[in-house]
Amino acid sequence: MAALTFDTLKFAEKLIAAGVPEAQAKVEAAALSEVLEINLKDVVTKEYLDYKLAEMKTDLIKWVVGLALAQSGLLVGILLKLA
Repeated sequence: MAALTFDTLKFAEKLIAAGVPEAQAKVEAAALSEVLEINLKDVVTKEYLDYKLAEMKTDLIKWVVGLALAQSGLLVGILLKLA
């Protein structure tokens, strides 16, 4: 999976520069970092989605071909029975 880096120090420094007290800025930076870590651990990459899509496509083709063969066999059986 793709990794996202979050610079808590830079974020805290920006908050401090905007007038937020230093202690509060550090806590907000740590909290935001934790939220991002939790919420982004389940994010998937395009490569993973492409892989899963190709896997599903293969399964679908197998099912369609299998059902077509079964239908053809059933039809041949019925025609032989009628002949």
